[in-house]
Amino acid sequence: MLAITKSIALQGLDGYLISIQVDISAGMPHFEIVGLPDTSVRESKERVKTAIKNSGAEFLSRKIVINLAPANTRKEGSGLDLAIAVGVLAASGYIDNTSNEELFNNTIFVGELSLNGNIEKINGILPICIEAKRLGIKRIILPKENAKEASYILGIEIIAVETLVEVMQYLNKEKEIKSEINRNILDETKQEYSMDFSEVKGQENVKRALEISAAGGHNCILIRNTRLRKNNACKKVTNHITRSKF
Repeated sequence: MLAITKSIALQGLDGYLISIQVDISAGMPHFEIVGLPDTSVRESKERVKTAIKNSGAEFLSRKIVINLAPANTRKEGSGLDLAIAVGVLAASGYIDNTSNEELFNNTIFVGELSLNGNIEKINGILPICIEAKRLGIKRIILPKENAKEASYILGIEIIAVETLVEVMQYLNKEKEIKSEINRNILDETKQEYSMDFSEVKGQENVKRALEISAAGGHNCILIRNTRLRKNNACKKVTNHITRSKF
C-alpha cells in the first residue's frame, strides 16, 4: 500500500517541501530510504521502527521503501522522523489516509522520534513554519516544545503533540487537539518604564549614541568633562564618569 506525507527540511535558513512516499509490499523484509538522505536521515529507520513498536503498533515484516522527493536534493537532520513514521503507519493501515486525504494534503509533519515514541524538539522550526505558510499549508504537526516558537507565525494552524500515539489518535479522529493560540512578539517584549529620554533636556547626540548601544547590545562609556576658567587659570574637572552595559 502507498501512503504520502509531507514535511519541510532546511537548507541554511531556507525551507523546502519534501514529499515522503512510503510503499509497503510483500517480499523479503527490507527497510530502505532513498532520495539522497544523509546519515541522520538513514538512521531514522531504526528510530521509526522502534518508536512504532513501543507505541503499541505492529511493525510489519514487509518490504518497505521510502522515497524522499525531490530525489536530487540532499536531505539532512532528524526532523523527518515524524513524517516517515506517519507514512509507515498510514501504509500499514494504522492511520486512515483514505478519508483523511484533504488533511494529509494540507498538513506537514516535523519532529524527531525517541525510541519510546516521544516526539522531541527540533531546531529551525521558525523558518519551517514561514516556508509552510508561503506554500499555502494549512497546518503543521510538531513537537510540544516547539509550539511557542511556531505560534508567532500567523495564518497557519499549529498542532503540538508529545507522543506518536497522540498523532495516531488525532489523525484517526479519536482525540481532539486544540491548535496553539497565535502570539504577538511585540506584545510580549513591550515594557513600560516610569521615565525615558523625553525628560532629558538637550544632549541629542548622547541620547542617540545610547539608543544605538542599547539596540545593538553594545557596551558604552559616557564621560563628561567641564573646563572652568577663572582669573586666566584653566582647571580641568572630571565631573562624572558613567559606565553602562546594555
